[in-house]
Amino acid sequence: MTRERSLSTPLPPSLRGPGANTSSSPIPGLDGLAFGADYNPEQWPREVWHEDVHLMREAGVTMVTIGMWSWSKLEPREGEFDTGWLDDLLDLLHEAGIRVDLGTPTAAPPAWFFRTYPEARVVDREQRALGPGSRGMACPSSPAYREACERITRMLGERYGSHPAIAMWHVHNEYGAPVGESFSAAAQEHFRRWVLDRYGSLEAVNDAWGTAFWGQTLGSWDEVLPPLPTPSVANPSRELDWRRFSNQAILECYIAERDILHELSPGIPVTTNFMAHTCPNMDLWRWAREVDIVSNDHYLTAADPRNFVELAFDADLTRSLAGGHPWILMEHSTSGVNWQDRNVAKAPGEMARNSLSHLARGADGVMFFQWRASKKGAEKFHSAMVPHAGPDSRVFREVCELGATLQDLAPVRGSRGGADIAILYDWESQWAQDLPWRPSVDLGHRQQTQSWYERLWRDHHAVDFVHPEADLSGYRMVLAPASYLLTDAAARNLEEYVVTGGNLVVGPFSGVVDECDGVRDGGLNAALADLLGVAVEEFCPLRAEETTRIDTTAGEVLDVQVWTEDLAVLDAEVLATYADGPVPGGAAITRASRGSGHAWYLASDLSIDGLSGVFAEVYTRAGITDSDLPADVELVERTAEDGTRHLFAINHTAEEHTLTLEGRTLHVAAGAVATTTVPAQAAVTTS
Repeated sequence: MTRERSLSTPLPPSLRGPGANTSSSPIPGLDGLAFGADYNPEQWPREVWHEDVHLMREAGVTMVTIGMWSWSKLEPREGEFDTGWLDDLLDLLHEAGIRVDLGTPTAAPPAWFFRTYPEARVVDREQRALGPGSRGMACPSSPAYREACERITRMLGERYGSHPAIAMWHVHNEYGAPVGESFSAAAQEHFRRWVLDRYGSLEAVNDAWGTAFWGQTLGSWDEVLPPLPTPSVANPSRELDWRRFSNQAILECYIAERDILHELSPGIPVTTNFMAHTCPNMDLWRWAREVDIVSNDHYLTAADPRNFVELAFDADLTRSLAGGHPWILMEHSTSGVNWQDRNVAKAPGEMARNSLSHLARGADGVMFFQWRASKKGAEKFHSAMVPHAGPDSRVFREVCELGATLQDLAPVRGSRGGADIAILYDWESQWAQDLPWRPSVDLGHRQQTQSWYERLWRDHHAVDFVHPEADLSGYRMVLAPASYLLTDAAARNLEEYVVTGGNLVVGPFSGVVDECDGVRDGGLNAALADLLGVAVEEFCPLRAEETTRIDTTAGEVLDVQVWTEDLAVLDAEVLATYADGPVPGGAAITRASRGSGHAWYLASDLSIDGLSGVFAEVYTRAGITDSDLPADVELVERTAEDGTRHLFAINHTAEEHTLTLEGRTLHVAAGAVATTTVPAQAAVTTS
């Protein structure tokens, strides 16, 4: 039996994360929105500091993050601290009225640490020890690393815990990037202890991992190993548990630092910056319970011409991780980044549009990496608030304009967003689905989820993301685009949602395995077969470049190119059938009535366009009204406690559009954002 706490189990107040801070502003001492950047003054002579502060005030900066990369400067030799420079910097920023998000530098151990404790280096799967000289942390299971982290964090907490400049503590930086796992000797022993705690006995481990297959039965605890290189594919159940363990090992490092700061700096919130899109090895539902304020870093995928949809996806996901409370956009870029294949610069106005898109979806702060562009190092071509071209540049002028806009939008602070539609999102299911040797490499968890999200985005509907075991009762419509792994508790949760009047849409390859990645008895979707009224008898993926046609009872013809399934219809209405392909005449889309609700099953990878007709029917049954907004124009709402609604009209097109709001016209320029405030109870229409 597993011993991990279910997400449906109530947490003690001290572990409820973002819900613990319910004030209108989550950051002490800020009267408006947070605006600023990572600031790395250790890269510059002191005379530049004063110029920086002058420019920060010109730009309207209200907060900066400092110290994340300063371990070697703060502790040049083990146990010897040099804080005079940080004392001066904090005083300088405080005198200028700039709040500080003070980072612990534990993402960058000094060179002396790796020389003294070589066993603390990260070890990759091939058993190669990775050296210093790049970014990243040491092995999270290393006792020496954990002790050193606690020492530097305690020093910072004792010295600066009550400093008047401190608005927030920032532990580490982007956990999981680039270090999401380590296979060192310490990590292997830590994994054994974790497995023992989770399962209690070797018999339970053998059962959970299915070690009878391929003769992998374990006879002693020293045979419990991480998934090191093997002649063929590794045991997928062990691989899944390794991902859970790695997530927990890193989370323990964060919690240790957080608890020190809570002790030494009471009342000051502690966070760490998530990377919801680019660090899939972190289970952010679990992380969100441990932070006082949710924060996220987001960088556009330059190769995607519609990357503004992916931005909306991640911002909605971050707001959902925060439980609807305000959150902080801790990093994004003023223009191009430096690590993608083609680092496209942002067009004029794009930086502001990106920033306000995050703000519209619940951010109470807009921060950047970084303040001043670095002259040296791996990120010297990454954009910054003060670019290499200096303050007399288009980028800095746009930074100043954005700062002024955010000052005007200060009343938005503390307001919240929400939605009538939810998408199930589960990192553990993603880990399991994306392991090797699945029926088709072309059916990916994130890709499927983002396609369904974009259909909702094009239909102008707000979206929350929820864990499959979370309370769904407040949603008119719930989507499960990719629920390969589904626990018993999650399956019961979905059934209760439907029978009490909910509208559930389930995508292909769902309800297949339990939490140990074991196929359930009763078919290939046994967890959901009774609810959906269909049993999956066989997965029938398509060959590369092959397509299949689906005919719907509404007269539509839909094309799919990755996935089909052979269904046995038990107790459901068939809404579409396959016209050709592996299962001609077989059911492709079904609907089942359960209690006072309905459950749809889509047994194929419908395209964004192909989802339109299916979702339209669900909208109607759920009582969700259509919008007549123009294509690629968003209208996003945040609501204050008094009912005042802050509206953000975001235009991603090259044409100006006019919206009618409460009898007033709102002009939204091409590629721009327009905002307005509507009193409580007022109606909003568009034209």
